[in-house]
Amino acid sequence: KSNKCFFKKARRSPVDKGGRRPNGVAHLNGEGTDPSTLFEVVKQGKSAMQSVIDDWIESYKQDRDLALLDLINFFIHCSGCKGTVRIEMFRNMQNAEIIRKMTEEFDEDSGDYPLTMAGPQWKKFRYNFCEFIMVLIRQCQYSIIYDEYMMDTVISLLTGLSDSQVRAFRHTSTLAAMKLMTALVNVALNLSINQDNTQRQYEAERNKVAGKRANEKLEMLLEKRKELQENQDEIENMMNSIFKGIFVHRYRDAIAEIRAICIEEIGVWMKLYSDAFLNDSYLKYVGWTLHDRQGEVRLKCLKALQTLYTNRELFPKLELFTNRFKDRIVSMTLDKEYDVAVEAIRLVTLILHVSEDALSNEDCENVYHLVYSAHRPVAVAAGEFLHRKLFSRHDPQAEEALAKRRGRNSPNGNLIRMLVLFFLESELHEHAAYLVDSLWDSSQDLLKDWDCMVELLLEDPVQGEEVLGDRHEGALIELMVCTIRQAAEAHPPVVLRSRNVRVRVLTTYSGRMEKHLDALLKQIRVVVEKHAEMEVLEACSKTYSILCSEEYTIMNRVDIARSQLIDELTDRFSHSVEDLLQEGDEADDDDIYNVLSTLKKLTAFHNAHDLTKWDLFKNCYRLLKMGIEQGSMPEQIAVQALQCSHYSILWQLVKITEGCPSKDDLVALRRVVKSFLAVCQQCLSNVNTPVKEQAFMLLCDLLMIFSHQLVSGGREALQPLVFNPDSTLQNELLNFVLDHVFIDQDDENQSMEGDEEDEANKIEALHKRRNLLAAFSKLIIYDIVDMPAAADIFKQYMKYYNDYGDIIKETLSKTRQMDKIQCAKTLILSLQQLFNELIQDQGPNLDRTSSHVSGIKELARRFALTFGLDQIKTREAVATLHKDGIEFAFKVPNPKGPEYPPPNLAFLEVLCEFSSKLLRQDKKTVHSYLEKFMTEYMMERREDVWLPLIAYRNSLLTGGDDDRLSVTTGTSSTSKASTVRSKRGRPPQHKRRPEGRIKLLIVEGSWVVRNDTLQTPGGLHTPQLTSTVLRENPRQAADHIPDQDSSEPGSEPDYMRGLMEDDAEPIFEDVMMSSRGQLEDMNEEFEDTMVIDLPASRNRRERAELRPDFFDSTAIMEDDSVSAPLRYSYVH
Repeated sequence: KSNKCFFKKARRSPVDKGGRRPNGVAHLNGEGTDPSTLFEVVKQGKSAMQSVIDDWIESYKQDRDLALLDLINFFIHCSGCKGTVRIEMFRNMQNAEIIRKMTEEFDEDSGDYPLTMAGPQWKKFRYNFCEFIMVLIRQCQYSIIYDEYMMDTVISLLTGLSDSQVRAFRHTSTLAAMKLMTALVNVALNLSINQDNTQRQYEAERNKVAGKRANEKLEMLLEKRKELQENQDEIENMMNSIFKGIFVHRYRDAIAEIRAICIEEIGVWMKLYSDAFLNDSYLKYVGWTLHDRQGEVRLKCLKALQTLYTNRELFPKLELFTNRFKDRIVSMTLDKEYDVAVEAIRLVTLILHVSEDALSNEDCENVYHLVYSAHRPVAVAAGEFLHRKLFSRHDPQAEEALAKRRGRNSPNGNLIRMLVLFFLESELHEHAAYLVDSLWDSSQDLLKDWDCMVELLLEDPVQGEEVLGDRHEGALIELMVCTIRQAAEAHPPVVLRSRNVRVRVLTTYSGRMEKHLDALLKQIRVVVEKHAEMEVLEACSKTYSILCSEEYTIMNRVDIARSQLIDELTDRFSHSVEDLLQEGDEADDDDIYNVLSTLKKLTAFHNAHDLTKWDLFKNCYRLLKMGIEQGSMPEQIAVQALQCSHYSILWQLVKITEGCPSKDDLVALRRVVKSFLAVCQQCLSNVNTPVKEQAFMLLCDLLMIFSHQLVSGGREALQPLVFNPDSTLQNELLNFVLDHVFIDQDDENQSMEGDEEDEANKIEALHKRRNLLAAFSKLIIYDIVDMPAAADIFKQYMKYYNDYGDIIKETLSKTRQMDKIQCAKTLILSLQQLFNELIQDQGPNLDRTSSHVSGIKELARRFALTFGLDQIKTREAVATLHKDGIEFAFKVPNPKGPEYPPPNLAFLEVLCEFSSKLLRQDKKTVHSYLEKFMTEYMMERREDVWLPLIAYRNSLLTGGDDDRLSVTTGTSSTSKASTVRSKRGRPPQHKRRPEGRIKLLIVEGSWVVRNDTLQTPGGLHTPQLTSTVLRENPRQAADHIPDQDSSEPGSEPDYMRGLMEDDAEPIFEDVMMSSRGQLEDMNEEFEDTMVIDLPASRNRRERAELRPDFFDSTAIMEDDSVSAPLRYSYVH
């Protein structure tokens, strides 16, 4: 049967029975009393679905036209349509005419319909709707569905509705059709089973001896087999109509939910009836949709495949699909949607389970490193994969033999060594807790075998066993500690320990172990005195901080011990500083060591404790001043003094903000901050890079803290503490960034040899530079440093894209949110700076084909892309950008005379990259502004040196009402002498306009931007409704589409813009997902090659095999999901 069957009228009942209702809209419910529609019965969900279907079947037997009319109206009402199909319409109108009539009954003010409405009632309605269709086919499977009337009518209706431009019709009918197909698959499966049973009975009866053989039974079985065969053929035709008429169109619908429905149901078909549907001809649809733009559709694909790969017996049928789409599935483990990434990892794990050879080592390695993901479900799924691949035992005999052994010879001995080796090879040693947590659910027995771990560390290896090196032992100890912590705390490492847990643990400790408190404090004191490593000192400081909490009874004792320790350290520090300052240049190493070691300890404690009463700032400031004056301060002392002074200022600010500060307190703090900022500014010129970097970071932090945001939230009293950097300080900060951030790796590491740590050093250096750039960028984003300073940052975007592209792009985005126009002026300023640098290097005669010029144009193109697609929001900014660019190009006249082009004229070629962001009317205004700078002589020139001007004028005339400038003839419909524009292409007055029109007025040489708001119509014009039946010739149909382009110049037509929008989708829309024509010919190909062919039973005639499908890659959807790289969130 042709898939176009829905365009012809379904056959009416040959007998027109009397007594029917004139309109056919009412239907008696199960009790036969209250009249209600099928839609209302299903919506209320109070009646048993089987009872509702049985009542409908009885009415169908009495009058099938009237019953079918009720069923048709059921689908119409389920779509949210207020209209009702009358009996006259059913008899006399084609389906396409009925659907067009129902389209007119829609409420255009609301896009909601039952399947999209929120609330528990409508969620239940969706379930009842699907159940209704399934039960309907189940109850009719033995007679009614074969009458060549009911199913023809329903399928043709659903096919027509699914092709409508009305989303509600398309969505509801697609769901109904897919559930109808699923029900038919169940029927086909039952028919296949009955055929096999009948065949076995027939063969058993035929094989009996002649005297016992019942000929009547044989004839009955033959007749039954023939009937089953006919029924199966009929079911095949129905499924073919649904598949070719609905599925192959709607699996690539513009609406993601419709595509998801199709993929979910085809997965069900493959699982239920694998003999018929689990082949490459159907799997390719799932494979193609793995590239879908929307995460929910990709998720349905993965879950559908998971149900197939779970059954090991089905893998031979999946082998070709696996080879074709394995790379895509593995890449989806890095999907930007975490839910999709998790399911992709689980699918890869299932593939590994059914066939280890299906995945290459590279495929496995792509999943291994996901155990360190900051998103725990992704990490846990990757941990299951890692366990399946490396830590699961596959030899039952070897496992039984090793199970009796203990310790290092236990089954876990080799697995623990393998885990240690994996941890070391991953080169993420500081994140063992992530690895343990990801493996905790799947490999808990291995991770809790602490006896084996201890023996591996303590006992000597047996003969032939590899000795653990220092790195391996260190890694094993770290893993063991993480497993113990995981077992004790029972929460992921990323989750910070809650305060209640600390209270409970420390309260227990203080109550039961208080006698050991003095020993603990004494031991911490010894550690502080003996060690100078910052990590150790910070751990001791944090321990004191926790034990000094006011919630614990031990607080006073710990506070006394801490105060005694700080007193001693402060006294020692004061004496050491005095000795160092007195000796000056003659200070020896002991004096320097005494100051440095004590200062590091005080700095570590000052980070977590308020030490302002010891006034550490005074001595730190003296050290810094001496270093600046004499230039001989060791860099480590300077770095620690800067950090300690910073902590002191922050603690003083905390005390002021938490209390009621007096004027003297504010003045004193302002004096301290001002002096420290001056010291940091002087340190920017220090010869030691660590000192300069530390001073820069502290300057950025303090300028952020003491900025205008300090007085927000009702803290106006702190206004005296606000500091605004002057232009000198801003320039010094910017120059520091340019000198220390935007440098090549080779320049920084030229003294390094090619040792093993070279790469690690480069990564660490890059990390520092990124922090420096981020700190300065924050000052720009929060309007502390003037935005034009960002021009020097933006111009580095292309050159340093790999190192800082994300930071620069985020800075650009934030500055645009702050001030669109100023951001645009900063962008054009950055391009002007690059152009000036190029002029200085190459002279005024630029080679416009050189890589340098191309680089500036590429940067401009990237900048243009950041303005997005909404030209209304950015029109003022883009217009301002063009204004500044034009002025720059003409501001410097050529010293040779006016007949020569200005030196900066070539900049107009760069400016061309932004012309596409102008609206049509704005292009005219910008062109008029350009003409103010042009002479008659310039307009007539056609030499190569004038090509940038010609190209820029053409870019402004493109898409407008004026003709483009001819390079060869020089003719143009635009003349400087004529200011009257042609009205040849002007749109009618009733067309929709943008909400505001910008008028760029030239007033005495100034550029004025003005918004004249126009009143827009309240409702949008409904686009022309075109069904598939009217779109047989796409080009011809395109000729009848209204000129939407004139309604909003520079943007896509409305009928294209509504395709994939998530916000406020229109009722009418183009129903095909691809707007680029990549899949235009797929339907015709499928109609010729795709026929549902159920597998033959043992008695069934042979059928022609489907043509082999090799997954034509040219038909794969464009992948707009852009799988994001793995987002690590490490705790430093």
